[in-house]
Amino acid sequence: MSTLDRSSSASAFVGSVAGALKALAEEAGVLVQALLSPGKVIDEVEQMRALQVRANRIEASDPLRADVLRWHASRIGLR
Repeated sequence: MSTLDRSSSASAFVGSVAGALKALAEEAGVLVQALLSPGKVIDEVEQMRALQVRANRIEASDPLRADVLRWHASRIGLR
């Protein structure tokens, strides 16, 4: 293996470690925000639950609308 190949491998490894550390830091930040504002988390869960209940109620009569409601429920926590 040439020196150039080794430096490319090392560079790729450092890049992947840096990416993993960045993702870990972002996740830790989200966790800290959730711990500091539990009311917001509770509100989001209640919104998701209400959408799921509505979707279950109309599933038989309007399955497409139920799917849309479930999709909206799945997006709430991602905001």
